Parts: sequence; C-alpha cells; structure tokens
Amino acid sequence: MGEKIILLANEWETRKLGEKVAQDLNPNSVILLRGNLGAGKTTFIQGLGAGLGIESAISSPTFTLINEYLEGRLPLYHIDLYRLAPPEIKQLHLQTYWEGIEVEAGITAIEWSELLPHLPPHYLQVDLIINDDDTRQAILKDKVK
Repeated sequence: MGEKIILLANEWETRKLGEKVAQDLNPNSVILLRGNLGAGKTTFIQGLGAGLGIESAISSPTFTLINEYLEGRLPLYHIDLYRLAPPEIKQLHLQTYWEGIEVEAGITAIEWSELLPHLPPHYLQVDLIINDDDTRQAILKDKVK
C-alpha cells in the first residue's frame, strides 16, 4: 500500500474509512493508531468494527485497557494505552493478541500506539490529524519492522 493520505470532512467519513479498511484485513492484522485527543481514533475503530460485522457498541477502553468484540467476521481487540507508562504496557503482553497465541486470531487495534515499547513485525499505521481549519486527514502506512 505504501502511504495513502485521505481527507476527512467529518466524523462520519472517519467511521466510513474504518469500515473500508476492515474489508481488507486478515487474521492477526494490527492497526496502530496515533493522533491527538479528539482526532477520531475511537471513531475509526467503531467503523472498523462495523466493517467486521460487529453489532455491539464500541467504546474507548481508556479505563478497561482492552475491549474484546468476538461476534464479527474476525474478533476485534481494541486497546487504549493513553494512561499507561511503557513498563505497564510491557506487562500486558500485547503480542499475545497480534500473534494469536492465547486468543483467537483477529484484528488488534491500538490507540496511542506511539507508547508501545516494541512494535509488531507488520502493521498498518493510521495517523489521524486535525488541521488548522478543523478539517481532518488520515495517513495510512503499511509498515514492516
């Protein structure tokens, strides 16, 4: 895929982008999201869930850390690292999600991924940016470590 820049006029378009991305995901896919508070990370993941056929309400796991949605085409593991320090993140053993070791192989979506102490071997990085004129853009990059 390389790098793709997509302009997003509103929250609905951010959600629709998540739905579209979900169509191309395979088991053990990892999406690392970055962006300021309010940039649309959870909205993107809500779209991702809809694209996977998940009907449950998807909310940010800021305090629960990890929300698991198992009813879609693939399970969705939604992780939020916002309030954690790298040593605490390391203790979560997040690789068990993207390697499908102790859980069913699914999609791992991580908010505040810049806090990860180590990256998975392959992932889609999604940077959500609020521009000065309040328009938004998403930068999608397929990455291999």
